[in-house]
Parts: sequence; structure tokens; C-alpha cells
Amino acid sequence: MSAAALRARLNSHVTSMFNTGTVDEYFQYLQSVEEDGSSAPGLVAEVINLFISDANSILNGIAGLLNQPVVDFNKVDDLVHQLKGCSCSVGAKKVNLCCMYFHQFIESRSKEGCLMALSLLRNEFCDVCNKFQTMMQLEQQIAACGPK
Repeated sequence: MSAAALRARLNSHVTSMFNTGTVDEYFQYLQSVEEDGSSAPGLVAEVINLFISDANSILNGIAGLLNQPVVDFNKVDDLVHQLKGCSCSVGAKKVNLCCMYFHQFIESRSKEGCLMALSLLRNEFCDVCNKFQTMMQLEQQIAACGPK
């Protein structure tokens, strides 16, 4: 596939991520900083990879806390708050919204509600990860085609 065709697929994919609310304006800002050359090349990929790694670890920590016989809702709250920050740093809008939803169940001390919110959060995290990975694969294919 030609570089132009790959760029068209990439642009369509990123537009779809915005249109479905998967990512927000902060993601667009990260891309613009990389594109205008005011950051090191690969900034977006680096931020995405850090987000995926950190968020995965946080989600596992939340699951571990919720699987305890007595849930420490304060620790769950701390981790959900961390995840909310991670999602903001990359513009993962749906993950961020799920974190806000999760807080309702933490405040009411509902273990069942928290488990349901965790399931929803994991689904949104997997969705954004898949979309980010598709985007990065397209960028790698474009780069392999040579300079613009």
C-alpha cells in the first residue's frame, strides 16, 4: 500500500477516534506538538505506551483490591484517581468518563457497583488500546515507506 493510502487510512482512523468520543482535544494537542516539531519525534507513541503500561497496572491493582473480602475503598479511590490522571494525559476520554462513573460506586461503598464499573472500565481501556495500537501500526507502515 502506498504512503498516501496509509496516511488516508490513518487520518480516517484518528477522525473516527474523535467522532466516537474515544479521545478528546488533549490527544489532538499531543499530535500537534509532535507534528510541529516542538517535541521529540515519537512523543505520542511514548505517551501512549506509558499510558497502556500504567493503566494496565492500575487496573490490576483495582481488581486485586475489589477481590479482597473487605474492600479498602480509599485505596480503590486512589487508584481510580491515578487512572483518571493517566487517561487525561493521553486524551483517553471514554476511560476518563468511566473513572468519573466509578467514583459514584466508591462513594456509596458498593462493591458490586465497583465490580460493574471495573468491567466497563476494562472494556473501554481495551477499546482505546486497540485503537491506539492500530494507529501506531499505521504510523510505522508510513515511516517504512520513507520520507514524505
